[in-house]
Amino acid sequence: MEDHRIDSQINDFFEENREKLRQLFPEVVKDGSVDFDLLRELLGGDPAGGSEKYELTWAGKRRARRMASQDISGYTLNLDREKSLDPDTTKNIYIEGDNLTVLKLLRQNYYCAVKMIYIDPPYNTGNDFIYDDKFTVSQESIDQMEGNVDQQGNRYVVNQRSSNRFHARWLNEMYPLLMIARDFLREDGSIFISIDDNEVANLRQICDEIFGEDNFVACVIWNRKRGRDNSARWFSKSHEYLLVYAKNKNSFETNYLELDEETKKAYKNPDHDPRGPYRVLATWARGTQGGVEYDFTSRDGHYFPRRLWLFSKENMEKMERENRLLFRGDHIYRKLFIHENKGKIPETIWNHTSNAANASDEIKRLFGAIVFDTPKPTPYIQEMIRIATGPGDLIMDFFSGSAATANAVMRQNLEDDGGRRFLLVQIPASCPEKSAAYRQGFSTICHIGRERIIREGKEILQLADHPVDVGFRTFVLSRTNIRWNTPEQAHTVFLNDDGSEFGEDSDHLDFMPGALDENIVYELMLRQQDLLLSEPLTLLPQIGERTFLYGSRHLICLEKKLNRSILEQISRLTPFPFKIIFRDSAFGDDAALKDETLRRLEALIALQGHSAKRTYTVEFI
Repeated sequence: MEDHRIDSQINDFFEENREKLRQLFPEVVKDGSVDFDLLRELLGGDPAGGSEKYELTWAGKRRARRMASQDISGYTLNLDREKSLDPDTTKNIYIEGDNLTVLKLLRQNYYCAVKMIYIDPPYNTGNDFIYDDKFTVSQESIDQMEGNVDQQGNRYVVNQRSSNRFHARWLNEMYPLLMIARDFLREDGSIFISIDDNEVANLRQICDEIFGEDNFVACVIWNRKRGRDNSARWFSKSHEYLLVYAKNKNSFETNYLELDEETKKAYKNPDHDPRGPYRVLATWARGTQGGVEYDFTSRDGHYFPRRLWLFSKENMEKMERENRLLFRGDHIYRKLFIHENKGKIPETIWNHTSNAANASDEIKRLFGAIVFDTPKPTPYIQEMIRIATGPGDLIMDFFSGSAATANAVMRQNLEDDGGRRFLLVQIPASCPEKSAAYRQGFSTICHIGRERIIREGKEILQLADHPVDVGFRTFVLSRTNIRWNTPEQAHTVFLNDDGSEFGEDSDHLDFMPGALDENIVYELMLRQQDLLLSEPLTLLPQIGERTFLYGSRHLICLEKKLNRSILEQISRLTPFPFKIIFRDSAFGDDAALKDETLRRLEALIALQGHSAKRTYTVEFI
C-alpha cells in the first residue's frame, strides 16, 4: 500500500519530455538538466548548432511553444446539471471554457484516448475573434466586463488585416492548441481541420511541424458552394480545404465509403450469375511494368500469347475454375461481384452534392432563424466520421461553435448503431445584442450549441429503432474547489456568501466556499490518468454521506472523520478500488492516528482477501 498527497499541479510537460530523453539518451540528462551539446553529438549534428534551417517562424512562436508546455493551476471543470441532458447515463461531454485551458485540464485523462478530432477554427479573414496575447486583466476587472474576457483574464478581439501581426496572432493561437491536441490522439487517430485560402499555407506548415510531414494524409478540396459569386473581382470562390493528419500514418486506416448509386449502376448480371451483379475488369497489365509475364491457355483450348498479366498463372487458373473469367476475342476479363466490393476509397475532392444539406438551412429549421453565422453541414462532418472512426470511438471538437459535430456523431450512430461519443469544447462568447441569436433568447454561443444538441436529439430519437445516446454532461471551466495551499492561495482571504471570513470548520480548511462534493470529486479525478469525465459517479451511502465511487475503482472519501465502520465498509467493496482518497484533515494533526488508521484498513482488507489479488494506493487531500 502506497500513500501520498495529491498535487495541485496537473501536467508537468517539461519533466515528461526530460524523462523521454532520459530513456533514449540517459547520459544527456544530468541532475534534471539536459546537455544539449552532447545530445547534438549523439544525434550526429554540429555541436555548435546552426542558425539557418527550414521552418516557418513568426513573431511570438517561441512564446506560443512555451504556452503549450506551461501548466495551469487554480482551475477545474464543474458539472452543471441544469445545462446537461441525462447527465447520469450519457457518455457525451460538452465543456464551456477557454479551449487551451480546458485541453490542459483534460490532457491526463484523455491522453491517447481520442480516435478523431475535427475542428473548424477561425479562418483569419480579418473579422475573426482571437486572443490578444498582449492583454492582461485583474479578476476584479473580469467581474466588471462581459462577453469578451475569459476566466483567465484573456481578451479576445477582432484580428484585423491592418494589424502588422495579422498572421502571427492567428498562428500564436493555433500552435499551442495543436501541440496539445496531438497528445489526445490514439496511435491510429487523426485530425481533420477546416480552413480556407487565408491560412491554409501556414496551417499546413505548422501541422507538418507538430504532427510530422510523414503523417500528412490529405488536403481535401470541398466544393461547398452552389452557384457562383458574380460580384467577385477575379475568381468566384467556391471551395474550402480540409487538412487531414494522422498521429501515426502507419497505424491509421481509412474506412471504405458506401458505393454511390452511379457506381452501383455499373454492376450488371447479363448471364444471370447466381452470385449477383458484377463488373468486368481487365486481367492484363497496361504498359511494360507491374505484371507477370506468361502465355495462357483456357480450358476450352483458347490460346493467349505471352504478355504481362495482373495475376499469377495459378490465380488465373483458379479464377477460371470458379467461373470468374470472361473470354472476349484476344482479351480476358474477370468478374468483380458487387458483394465483394469493400466500398469506395475516400477521394480528395468533395462536392456539395455529396453532402448537400445546407448548414444555414439546418440552423434555420431548428431555430426559426440563422442564430449562428458559420456552421458546417452535418453530412459534411458525418462523412469524416465514416472515414476515420468505428463503433465506440471518441470524437473531439474544441472549436465546437453550433455543435454540428455532436449532431454528426448522433446521426452516424443512428445509421449504424455505432455507439460513438463526442467531447466538445467551446468558449462561451456572448451573442451581440443586435444579433438574431440574442433576439431568440441565446446569451452565448454555448447556449446555442447545447440547445441544438437537445433539439437534434429529439428528432433522432423519433427516427431511431435502437438506443442512441443524445444526452451530454455539461462542464464549465471554473475556479478551483479545493484549498491547495498554493502560493496563489497563501495570502488570499476566503469569504462566505454573506461576506464573513471562513471559520475553523474542516470544510473551510479544505474546500472553497460553496464547493459541491460532486465537483470536488471531478477536480480530484482530473489529476488521475486515463479516467474519462463520462465515467459514472456513485454515492455510497453504506459507507457515509460523502463517499463516492468514480468509475468502478476510484474511491473518494470526503467524510470529516473516519471510524471503524467506514473502514470496514470500504474493505468489503468488490471489486476493490485501485485507489482510495481521504481528507488529510480527517486525522487532524495526529500522524500516529493516521498511521494507525491505515494499518487498520490494511488489516481489514487482508481479511477480505483483497490484498492477495491486487495492490492499491492511498492518497490524501
